[in-house]
Amino acid sequence: MKKKIKIIAFMLISALLLTACAEKSAAPKAEDIVLKVGYGGTLCEAPLHMAVEKGFFEEEGLKVDLIKLAPGTAFEAVTAGKVDAGFGLLASLIQPLSNGLPIKITSGLHTGCDKVLVAKDSGIKTLTDLKGKRIGVPSMNSSPIIFAKRALADAGIGVSEKNMEVEFIVYSATDLPLALQKGAVDALAMNDPTAAVTQKEYDLLTLVDSAVTEPYSHQYCCAAYVSDSIAKDSPEIAAKYTRAMQKASAWIQNNQEEVAKIQVEKKWVAGDPVFNAGVLKTYNYRPSAQGAYDAFGITAKQLQDIGMLDKAVDVEALHKNSFLVLPDVQEKIVQ
Repeated sequence: MKKKIKIIAFMLISALLLTACAEKSAAPKAEDIVLKVGYGGTLCEAPLHMAVEKGFFEEEGLKVDLIKLAPGTAFEAVTAGKVDAGFGLLASLIQPLSNGLPIKITSGLHTGCDKVLVAKDSGIKTLTDLKGKRIGVPSMNSSPIIFAKRALADAGIGVSEKNMEVEFIVYSATDLPLALQKGAVDALAMNDPTAAVTQKEYDLLTLVDSAVTEPYSHQYCCAAYVSDSIAKDSPEIAAKYTRAMQKASAWIQNNQEEVAKIQVEKKWVAGDPVFNAGVLKTYNYRPSAQGAYDAFGITAKQLQDIGMLDKAVDVEALHKNSFLVLPDVQEKIVQ
């Protein structure tokens, strides 16, 4: 009987070992992985567009499948496993990451691209003039409202739940300019390219612009990220993706006119290439993993101070755990 039990146990262990070996051998090789990259089709996504058009993904030996996402669905797509990597506004990533968004940030790609705008005849000349005013925003958790709250707080205007000295009102991006025109709001918080288009079309005054106003102009706004599964199981793929995006970003820095032309001709974005190039020139397309890491730390602390990030969140742990430190990338992260 004991001999029979030993034989059965041996057979079970052997079966388990064979299954494990089969699963291991079935794991895809790095060169066979096709990275699913989500994108929205915005102007500042230029590093992704150029990584495709100028062959930087190919240069890294990386196969990609580009997946066009509807506005506001990127986080849902990552969580559902529909995409493996993407490009996002750094400030907008912080709160979702604190709630378990399964991604790791790998590099900052450029500075920019939020603005606070007012009518030139409004009498509003500085951020402090917005005390008691209404500000139109595209949503209550978007990058523009986060930037506006940060800038207002720095100017001494209360933007916390306990001390709210302005009123934020949500309108669709297309309705924001009309709301300002009709007096429903006194200012707009928007991001490019719609902010730049609105500023030009309605001849608005820019109170603060994250691309050119100190100290925000030195803080990276947009970053590359990969899913937790790619970060854990295929770090070499994460590195290839990051390097390709960094190369593309660095190339953009000295070729904005050509970039804007390609974007419109290849239907990545709409608009006038000359105008778009002017907007791209206000950004700093010098990629930096460290730059994203530093900007995250500054922004996360401010968001907690103004009540957009729960007080229970361990900001230092969130900061460290939200990034993937990769070898052989430009300006890699030193935590």
